[in-house]
Amino acid sequence: MKGVFALPPGADFPRLLVRGLLDRMADAPPEAPARVELYVNTRRMQRRIREILSEEGARLLPRLRLVSDPGMAAFAGLAPPVPPLRRRLELMQLTAALIARDPGAAPGTAAFDLADSLAALMDEMQGEGVTPADLAALDTAGHARHWQRSLRFIDLIAPWFDADGAADAPARLRAAVDRLAAGWAASPPAHPVIVAGSTASRGTTARLMAAVAGLPQGVLVLPGFDTDMPDDAWAALGDALTAEDHPQYRFRALLDRLDMAPRDVRAWVDAGPPCAARNRLISLTLRPAPVTDRWMAEGAGLGDVGPACAGLSLIEAPGPRAEARAIALCLRAAAEAGRTAALITPDRQLTRQVAAALDRWRLVPDDSGGKPLGLTAPGRLLRQIAAMRAGRVTVEGLIALLKHPLTHTGAGRGEHLRHTRDLELHLRRKGPAFPDGATLRGLARAENRDWGDWLAAWLDRLPAPPGAIPLGDHVCAHMALAGALARGAAAGPDSPPDTAADANHGALWEAAAGAEARAAMDALAAEAGHGGTLDAHAYARLIDGVLARQEVREPAQADPRIRIWGTLEARVQGADLVIAGGLNEGVWPDLPAPDPWLNRRMRLEAGLLLPERRIGLAAHDFQQAACAPEVVLSRALRDAEAATVPSRWINRLTNLLSGLTAQGGPEALAGGVSSASASAHQCAPRSCRSRKSNG
Repeated sequence: MKGVFALPPGADFPRLLVRGLLDRMADAPPEAPARVELYVNTRRMQRRIREILSEEGARLLPRLRLVSDPGMAAFAGLAPPVPPLRRRLELMQLTAALIARDPGAAPGTAAFDLADSLAALMDEMQGEGVTPADLAALDTAGHARHWQRSLRFIDLIAPWFDADGAADAPARLRAAVDRLAAGWAASPPAHPVIVAGSTASRGTTARLMAAVAGLPQGVLVLPGFDTDMPDDAWAALGDALTAEDHPQYRFRALLDRLDMAPRDVRAWVDAGPPCAARNRLISLTLRPAPVTDRWMAEGAGLGDVGPACAGLSLIEAPGPRAEARAIALCLRAAAEAGRTAALITPDRQLTRQVAAALDRWRLVPDDSGGKPLGLTAPGRLLRQIAAMRAGRVTVEGLIALLKHPLTHTGAGRGEHLRHTRDLELHLRRKGPAFPDGATLRGLARAENRDWGDWLAAWLDRLPAPPGAIPLGDHVCAHMALAGALARGAAAGPDSPPDTAADANHGALWEAAAGAEARAAMDALAAEAGHGGTLDAHAYARLIDGVLARQEVREPAQADPRIRIWGTLEARVQGADLVIAGGLNEGVWPDLPAPDPWLNRRMRLEAGLLLPERRIGLAAHDFQQAACAPEVVLSRALRDAEAATVPSRWINRLTNLLSGLTAQGGPEALAGGVSSASASAHQCAPRSCRSRKSNG
């Protein structure tokens, strides 16, 4: 087997991938599958393929690898990658020094954020094979002074591109892929090599796929490839500046690299999509902007849109809470009917609201995402302490800290809360507005003397030294304060956290969130030597940034019928009912983050990714979800501040259906059933502006 194959949007990609592989090896000897090298894009895809192969009976499995981990042989002799946190701390020092020399370049408080953005740019440059010399060669004469100034910051990362020794993870991966491709070119493997499930959106991945496509037994299997697009629509995807936000753009770029045409891509299996009529409708909906005038000509070829809209519903809720309740009702109804249902959305706030709505029926969804570490209980405690070290202690801040669920989790938690209540009543009535240790010692009575002395001693140790001190000293003091606060008064105010007394740390480092928080603080302590000196305000901002970059997934006994997926996880799963939630502009698709370094034209000339790349990936995820067998599209008409703008894909779909008068488009758009989760299959798009349930 050799060539480029594909599966259509809406297909259960891992299952059909395994089916096609087994069909091709049906007449091969039993040991043949073990010789196959299969590269996939995520570990979740890896696990799903193993599960499906196990369902097929006992057999030898192919060698499953990740495109981001092509094997030990490829990395042999390469130094371990530099930890990302170390690189960001080093860049933070450089950006802070540059801002100190030129205060007009950026605010002094933006050093870590700029370092984080520079590190992301550096990773992208290494992954795409762009060097600082390529950026320096850009002609900025016709651009604003801002872009000329940004190149001064970019010069800060130039030394790491020329340094010998350890490299960052993207540069190391690219070197490994180049080595692997060179080895294959010199001595092609005698066994099949397959890359499946990747859209080639990254430069290194595209290099790997191009190398595999050139092998005698190399195979590419593309996910969600649109075979309904005509040649002129594919031709309109040639300009990245106008077409990169299209879901099929990455495939067009890959095929150009392989010197192939879309018609050269073959079907991996004979099975078609779940609903071929829906695929044609969604394909026409998402046509590139230069050829959307073809809606009138090609729309007539769709015929009656009833079959395409069967199993497709639209919820337009008054607000986010109503949308979450409607989605929860859909999930609950599907579970009660014995069907699997999945919510797909990039909006983590919506998923939390849906999970809360499901909790009223004691339903726990299987959530593939996590919570930002900074929003967990230990993360909030660490952030509160860091903020209080940098400023004056207020009554509100102190009481919030004392009422934190991880404060005083040792012996006497009940007495601690009683004393906290009495202290709050006194401080709110009589002050002072900025309590300190001396104040609390004066307020302590005989019955809470020990507690008052403990808290007063803790407050005495709280303020950070004036000026800048080494990062390691900040981390040590921060963890000592957190440990003493969590242990409580029974352990004494001065118990050091890094000795045997650390065994009595309350619940601070317990459970998944506590373990992740401890790991984050330990990593920061280990790399503190690369962080230089900081004042307390800069340290508090650093802690916020470090904790925001990590996520925690709390283990739970979830209902296997109800699932919540991010858009990446949804690519490798299948469900009877798919709900695409949060379909508003700014949510799905998310707006591209502002780039402080390069504009779109400069990125294109340098060979970097355009901001629209993320929109194109989101469009591909939407196309995959909308082509599932039964789909509910969901959005809120308002958010907390104002009316929302529907996602561009919802706008396109409703506009197209409204114009297909001869094919029953307006009737399909206005039609519907009483519930978006009804078991009937004739479920046309509808507007559900309110939904009530008695539970």
